[in-house]
Amino acid sequence: MPVDTLSTRLTGVRGFYRAGYQSVLAYRGDLLFGIVGLVIQSTLTVVVWRVLFVGHDQVAGIGSATAVAYAVLAGCLQAVVMPWQFSSLPLRVMRGQIGVDMIRPRSLISQNLAQAGGTMVGRLPLGAAGLVTGLALGAVKAPNTVLDLLASVVSMALGVANIMTINLLVSMTAFWTLEIGGVMILYRFGSAFLSGALIPLWFMPEWLQPIISWLPFQAQIYAPLSIWFGTRHGADLGGTLALQLGWVVVLFVLLQLVWRRAVHRVVVLGG
Repeated sequence: MPVDTLSTRLTGVRGFYRAGYQSVLAYRGDLLFGIVGLVIQSTLTVVVWRVLFVGHDQVAGIGSATAVAYAVLAGCLQAVVMPWQFSSLPLRVMRGQIGVDMIRPRSLISQNLAQAGGTMVGRLPLGAAGLVTGLALGAVKAPNTVLDLLASVVSMALGVANIMTINLLVSMTAFWTLEIGGVMILYRFGSAFLSGALIPLWFMPEWLQPIISWLPFQAQIYAPLSIWFGTRHGADLGGTLALQLGWVVVLFVLLQLVWRRAVHRVVVLGG
């Protein structure tokens, strides 16, 4: 009887990772247009935010250079990690192919998370194009200290885990309603706003900031970038990372619970 080691588990999900990666590269024209679009978006972002800060040294304690750099990097991260199409789960549920996925050696959750990871890696050229554009325009700056750099990398990893888990949770609504287009649109705009991808929490109304700061979405974009720009120190920095980690744990537990309920929704016909 084969031993289920860590190596065999990684081997089992490697194919799904490659499938996610290759699904991006298979449509190279779409990827190329996406790169061009992000270059244009980054350029316009720099122009618009610089115009908004004309005559103002700071807004809400944030200087124009930081605000512009944040907007560019947020756009790059959003293009890579938040396409809201990481999982083929809804389509496979609609086509009745989910039964095949459920009898595979690896769990459906690990299959989809591996695929999502591959998709993210495949979309890295988009983020790189936006980053290069920001650097060329002098709009992106490095973290002030090595600690800020290391902490922001850890924070970004936790943010990616947060995004992957929530994306899969939203995809699982397909077990209850086959058409989830409306749910995805609501999630897309809600997540973009609450994560700070559109507007940094620095510029949100004071009464709204505490509410959003405790939601899982801010851990996706705002938290890593706020650390990148050195606006969090000491206990505040540790608390931010702890909150991100806590949400990852809570969301993964919730994902397991939803999956257990979803299994009972599947009806396989035939023999």
